[in-house]
Amino acid sequence: QGILREGLEDVAQFFKANGSCRLPLSPSLLVKGIVPRDCSYFNSNAVPLKLSFQNVDPLGENIRVIFKCGDDLRQDMLTLQMIRIMNKIWVQEGLDMRMVIFRCFSTGRGRGMVEMIPNAETLRKIQVEHGVTGSFKDRPLADWLQKHNPEEDEYEKAVENFIYSCAGCCVATYVLGICDRHNDNIMLKTTGHMFHIDFGRFLGHAQMFGNIKRDRAPFVFTSDMAYVINGGDKPSSRFHDFVDLCCQAYNLIRKHTHLFLNLLGLMLSCGIPELSDLEDLKYVYDALRPQDSDADATTYFTRLIESSLGSVATKLNFFIHNLAQMKFTGSDARPTLSFAPRTHTLKTSGRIRDVFLCRHERVCNPSKGYIYVVKVQRESPSEVTFIQRTFEEFQELHNKLRLLFPSSLLPSFPSRFVIGRSRGEAVAERRKEELNGYIWHLIHAAPEVAECDLIYTFFHPLPRDEKAAGTNPTPKAADATWARPLGKVGGEVKLSISYKNNKLFIMVMHIRGLPPLQDGNDPDPYVKTYLLPDPQKTTKRKTKVARKTCNPTYNEMLVYDGIPRGDLQQRELRLSVLSEEGFWENILLGEVGIRLRDLDLAQEKMGWFALGSRGHGTL
Repeated sequence: QGILREGLEDVAQFFKANGSCRLPLSPSLLVKGIVPRDCSYFNSNAVPLKLSFQNVDPLGENIRVIFKCGDDLRQDMLTLQMIRIMNKIWVQEGLDMRMVIFRCFSTGRGRGMVEMIPNAETLRKIQVEHGVTGSFKDRPLADWLQKHNPEEDEYEKAVENFIYSCAGCCVATYVLGICDRHNDNIMLKTTGHMFHIDFGRFLGHAQMFGNIKRDRAPFVFTSDMAYVINGGDKPSSRFHDFVDLCCQAYNLIRKHTHLFLNLLGLMLSCGIPELSDLEDLKYVYDALRPQDSDADATTYFTRLIESSLGSVATKLNFFIHNLAQMKFTGSDARPTLSFAPRTHTLKTSGRIRDVFLCRHERVCNPSKGYIYVVKVQRESPSEVTFIQRTFEEFQELHNKLRLLFPSSLLPSFPSRFVIGRSRGEAVAERRKEELNGYIWHLIHAAPEVAECDLIYTFFHPLPRDEKAAGTNPTPKAADATWARPLGKVGGEVKLSISYKNNKLFIMVMHIRGLPPLQDGNDPDPYVKTYLLPDPQKTTKRKTKVARKTCNPTYNEMLVYDGIPRGDLQQRELRLSVLSEEGFWENILLGEVGIRLRDLDLAQEKMGWFALGSRGHGTL
């Protein structure tokens, strides 16, 4: 900190002598001074500086940049240029991936400037709001976006931005082999746009722990990202859209394989250590798989998504990074509540006189469970408000209070564990009584506890509470703030059917809206097809089994070889969706018959087919 202050004084002297200057980052940025109070440094290895300059334009905001010394920013410039070219290709093809591409400029050997993107946080900061183990939890990203986008339409727009930008990041980081991915160099804007920073390692040159690669997954795609996309912890049809976007974006880049190889080839002699020989170019060639058809590449990238989503190594890497960064956290950093957009105090909100937990209500969004309606009464001017909190939010309040106060000053918190299967209404009722006692003791605790900012922030109405109060001060569970209408019952399968060189290609892409099993559990669905007539049962083809989902993704190609074009008029594709039941007989979830004569297979046919008990399907 002392070194930073001395350096800032030198910069201030420069501006006194010269008046103003243009930033190397962009000649259009004209600055006239430094703002010392807004300057600081980051805790990564190179300790980059966060600098704030005064804009010459009196109506313009301060210009914030990062200055790095110790990293070869030519590599970052090259990586960003490649991503910029990818984005241009996507936009030219009518696919806007909502990419955030910032400026970066090398000003000398091992030094340079990087543009700071406003209203953005690293995934680490978002995750540790839920504790040091936040990287293992599914809800931090969704809760953070909900906090900054309280209105339903705002949140839906943010999720849409997240789906597109996340898909673009997955494709770009995989193709360029960007490594050293952890939650401090992946960022999220309040508008939902995700982007990567710090490209010190690329083309597959991963950091090693002994003989083990630190980056074990093909790219970073974790369950908390999937939670945002699905709108919960179960796969939904929005996940199908995400997979389709990834595969479409990947195939568009594959068409320009030679462009990327030529551009990177021009840089072989520039002295970047990780781009020095043909093996580095071969990494990009292997990643783009130019020899594959679009269908094969779609199947391949779908498997990569599944592999990344199932990688525990990525979350463990994030967790280790959280631990490593804890030692840098200043002692003055006060804990905050992850679901509250800002901090409130006794002075700003008014003294609380009484709190009472009125009742509990069942909700379905963002996940099934119960919310507790709390009546908050303040001294002046006898103001009464109603807030709605989940058990998990009460628990977070208690955990954050334990960081500030010894246990002797705090009431005991109800246990979250439930023995046996006595869940649901009875548990919610029991917790209601226990939580009522807890919050009563909390506001009657010692003044340093009862009057602390955490408690006043917890009991201050959130945007969701104010929206609910606008229609009814004691909203029901069916309120649009808390639950969305259920989707239609039944199921549909998305297929791509094509015929070429006496081969019939059936790409089984997605299924949506499968009914749950009779016991209420989600099925383990797979797809089985026959090409009728087939008295000998020789045309059976099957996909892999998806586990515990009503909205599975497959992207698997089923091929029938040796089918003359004349035979297509007499054949029917019989497709069944079944749930694998282990030792018991598999359960039929739906089926459809497709007469091939009804399809013009001169070109590929893609669409959704309704699943039923019997009958012929229509596109």
